[in-house]
Amino acid sequence: MSDAKQPLLEVSGLKVEFTTQDGVVTAVHEANLTIGAGETLAIVGESGSGKSTTAMAIIGLLPGNGRVTSGSIRLDGEELVGASETTMRTVRGGRIGLVPQDPMSNLNPVAKIGTQVAETLLAHGRATRKDVEQKVVETLEAAGLPDAASRAKQYPHEFSGGMRQRALIAIGLACRPQLLIADEPTSALDVTVQRTILDQLDMMTKELGTSVLLITHDLGLAAERAKHVVVMHRGRMVEQGPAKQILENPQHPYTQSLVRAAPSVAMARLRPEDFSERTATDASGAAAEPDTIVEFENVTKEFHVRGSREPFKAVDDVSLKVPRGTTVSIVGESGSGKTTTARMLLKAFEPTSGTVRFEGKDVFALSRDGQKQFRQRVQPVFQDPYSSLNPMFTIEKIIEEPLSFYGKGSRTEREKRVRELLDQVALPSEMARRYPSELSGGQRQRVAIARALALKPDVIVCDEPVSALDVLVQDQILRLLGDLQQELGLSYLFISHDLAVVRLISDYVAVMQNGKLVEAATSEEIFTNPRDPYTRKLLASIPGNELQIAS
Repeated sequence: MSDAKQPLLEVSGLKVEFTTQDGVVTAVHEANLTIGAGETLAIVGESGSGKSTTAMAIIGLLPGNGRVTSGSIRLDGEELVGASETTMRTVRGGRIGLVPQDPMSNLNPVAKIGTQVAETLLAHGRATRKDVEQKVVETLEAAGLPDAASRAKQYPHEFSGGMRQRALIAIGLACRPQLLIADEPTSALDVTVQRTILDQLDMMTKELGTSVLLITHDLGLAAERAKHVVVMHRGRMVEQGPAKQILENPQHPYTQSLVRAAPSVAMARLRPEDFSERTATDASGAAAEPDTIVEFENVTKEFHVRGSREPFKAVDDVSLKVPRGTTVSIVGESGSGKTTTARMLLKAFEPTSGTVRFEGKDVFALSRDGQKQFRQRVQPVFQDPYSSLNPMFTIEKIIEEPLSFYGKGSRTEREKRVRELLDQVALPSEMARRYPSELSGGQRQRVAIARALALKPDVIVCDEPVSALDVLVQDQILRLLGDLQQELGLSYLFISHDLAVVRLISDYVAVMQNGKLVEAATSEEIFTNPRDPYTRKLLASIPGNELQIAS
């Protein structure tokens, strides 16, 4: 048992260095933090801030080129810096559990879930060969997995994202550790699944009396789930204190910028003027509704599932309009049909029934010339800026490729257009000679936007365009999209599961569940007076939704 008078975890003066081709790089400078028994402490910051490095130093899992060069890490009074690997093997799993970020890459794809839980139980003496099967089922049940006995016999690819995360939580808490490190445990999950997972984690850790070190870039989540928050920036802990105090009254300039950039449903739409002020007027001077540029009319999309006689309805009788020059967002959980709907506009899928229209014309009945024009006028920006750019092409070639494909201008004119586009998305012209691997995530997404703008489209389909980005970069990209819409009169079909982001950028919001459109209205109506129970559930699930954000 821990001594109630001493903290469970005490990190002081921690310095972590990495040896690289360019010399020694200090990733963590003089870090200090304390976690009491049964407490939850959150470390927040952008990618590269040092938060995960700090966590990995605590558990002794730094990469081969990383090392702790000074400082102390004491677990229940025992010094871990300099401890032998034998000691650390007993600490890992037994006394400190870990829930890593990406469940798909952290679960063995060729081993059954039950086998992976059993390995942890057996390694730390929490089960014997005789009773391990029963212990595995109990462990998975405690993590909230239904029908645990059957689930234990399945492989990771047969689980949903939320179920895989539950399996990782089960493994992390299998040995009833004193401390659990949860490294971005829900960053890839929908908001309702995220809340379910976090509630389950809270319940389990409270029952076990386990302390939690939560690593996240989500300030709302940190303030909602942790007693204390530590803010990291460029390897330094720039501010720490009670969670609510940090959110409502941040002191350090970096924390202030992080709080300002954090999307919140309480925040106003990004653009200064509201929709009524941007609406055109007719001859009588009365406000006129903008014309419809995209329309989905009674659209259904079915997929044939192997081994099933009945087709799967991914989209079920959806009707939706996108007024010209506005942003219409489609929100919902994974599997709700939002991305399938968007892909029908991009002609990646043909509807089973119903009609998709662009400027009044059925996009699946266009002539060959009409299709060519349509593809130039409707462009996508995808979720992942890492996989959506060809790593073998320079930035110049990536942006220039659609111009070349459609024979737009001479080589000199295309080069000039690339420079214009880089300027439009606030990237320096010298970026043209670089490759995607040399750019940050936010810079890559700017390149993806520049490529989408190359052919001067009227509509851009944005499929989760900021979900892979840190909060400050996310804020920059959303503001860029808003500025470009004002400047170029663009229409956006914006796909997202993040309602706080949707609140910032949308004129209209459509909510989908299980392929059906359950509610559609102006952004203001959806967020201030949601009518459907599912919409209310989505809004209630947003981390930190009820907390006061500093202005």
